[in-house]
Amino acid sequence: MRILIRTSKTAIWARRLGSLAIPLVVLPVAMHHLSLIDSPSFLIVMMAALAVSALAVLVAVLALIRLWFSGDQGWMKALSGLFLGLICLAPFGYYGYLAYRYPPVTDIATVARGELPLLFLPDTAKMPPPILLTPEDQARIFPNATTRTYPLDATQLFGIVDKLALAQGWDIRRRVEPAADGTPGRINARITTIPGWREEAVLRVTATPGGASVDMRSASINAPHDFGSNGSRIEDFMIALDNEVTTLIRDNPNPTQPTPEDDEPAPPVEGE
Repeated sequence: MRILIRTSKTAIWARRLGSLAIPLVVLPVAMHHLSLIDSPSFLIVMMAALAVSALAVLVAVLALIRLWFSGDQGWMKALSGLFLGLICLAPFGYYGYLAYRYPPVTDIATVARGELPLLFLPDTAKMPPPILLTPEDQARIFPNATTRTYPLDATQLFGIVDKLALAQGWDIRRRVEPAADGTPGRINARITTIPGWREEAVLRVTATPGGASVDMRSASINAPHDFGSNGSRIEDFMIALDNEVTTLIRDNPNPTQPTPEDDEPAPPVEGE
């Protein structure tokens, strides 16, 4: 007598749900990057993707338990469904951790925000007001997101800031060098995060007695929570700027003064 070994229907559904979760996670992110869907629609689709991914993992676990006791076929289908579901849940877990680590905030600045205007403000007519931190919370959570002052002239410091901004790969939308009359230099740049949220970074270089200072603002355009990206961006940039300026001063103790070679008179020309 031939014994019929069935393929578990639960395992089949686990693989189907896992296969469905992949495009539900990937396609909305790509469309959000390309502005083919708006942010509210993106959030709705991602919640659906989260539900399908979690369901795929749940069904896969149930399938594996049933297969253990029933002896049916479908182990590979159940395992593939579990693997695909966990892969799709990974980014949700990562951003869930960031949401737990950082409080809801969408705008971080080292000075009053009115001093660092954003270019995307006309795009935010239908957006809710920015979510801000108190000065005490900002100093505690992002201690390095502060104004920097260096013994360099504004033009020289602006060149370093400009180089670092370009190295970040940001989309520079406005670049104004410091003027001789004391007008600060400014840089406005757009940034697109991995999930497709738009953010803007604003940098200002201002001449001060004996040097120049750098202030920065980073704000989200269409995100309800920045998951720490704005504060971390300012901290990372300021630390990188500290390192650049430290290296410059170390290699040239008087970076705003001409080097000794520049002060030496030119050698006389033969025959004079």
